[in-house]
Amino acid sequence: MEENLNQIICERFGVGDVDVRSYSPLVLAYIGDGIYDLVIRSVVVGKGNTSPNQLHAHTSHIVKAETQSKMIELLQDELTEEEMNVYRRGRNAKSNTMAKNASMSDYRNATGFEALMGYLYLQGQMSRILELVQSGLAKAKMTI
Repeated sequence: MEENLNQIICERFGVGDVDVRSYSPLVLAYIGDGIYDLVIRSVVVGKGNTSPNQLHAHTSHIVKAETQSKMIELLQDELTEEEMNVYRRGRNAKSNTMAKNASMSDYRNATGFEALMGYLYLQGQMSRILELVQSGLAKAKMTI
């Protein structure tokens, strides 16, 4: 049985249960951004001991909005109806921030992708996150 990291953290710090479906898509994207970043950083660090500058350069290329947008477009046929709905909610959410180094389209798609990652994380579905990230990277022909 897969351990639910979020559940472990919440129990340790006395955070009560909240229905994940009640979170705004931007809150889901907030936590999803961190989880996706953690997955990519874990893989990059696992590939070898190198300078932090090189690690950052490699990681930032993979976690940028343009890459996330490309990945989610390639993954849509693999998403369940529920996952697709979470993605759409995130993509369509009105954010007060603007894309710094991405087109508005890529930024919105990336926000939807991050919302999906956050939703799956809060649901305790780390295996599904890893499955989607691995598939997305392969379809985008990106190597870590």
